[in-house]
Amino acid sequence: MINIPYSGTYYISSQRDQDLADRVIRLIEGENLAFSKQLLTGHVTASAFLLNMKHDKVLLTHHAKLGKWLQLGGHCDGIKDPKFAALKEAYEESGLPRIDHIFDQILDIDIHEIPEHKDVQAHLHYDVRYALETDERHPFIVSDESNDLKWIPLDELEDYNPEPSLIVMRDKLQTLRL
Repeated sequence: MINIPYSGTYYISSQRDQDLADRVIRLIEGENLAFSKQLLTGHVTASAFLLNMKHDKVLLTHHAKLGKWLQLGGHCDGIKDPKFAALKEAYEESGLPRIDHIFDQILDIDIHEIPEHKDVQAHLHYDVRYALETDERHPFIVSDESNDLKWIPLDELEDYNPEPSLIVMRDKLQTLRL
């Protein structure tokens, strides 16, 4: 386990995990604006891998800007609390009435490039990811940031987005046997 400042503890299970954790820690400790979009080269973001109560489906958004199926999440907006930001983004992007963290630890960390869009240059998202759950029987509301939302069976995740940065979250959950 390693402590990520302001974010929680993170179980290191591979060299990938260690390398990404080290990079996030360097950013947070070295940049006052690490949690703000004002840091134009890259900043900390927060994601919610939002599962149903059986933990066999995840709610994905078809992201309007990026045009692909992704987990819920977004910017920390200057708040130095990615765990809170992940929950906030999940509520805002789904309209669901109740969402809970499954456990306190960070599920995953990923660093990925966001392409240039309008007047915002290409930059990195240092994404801190948490496992959350909700009752899938509650209706969701598609926000203006999404083209659609959909409950996806975990064993069909690759059919919607085969990128390793998404698949790794499912694989980590399966090793935890939630």
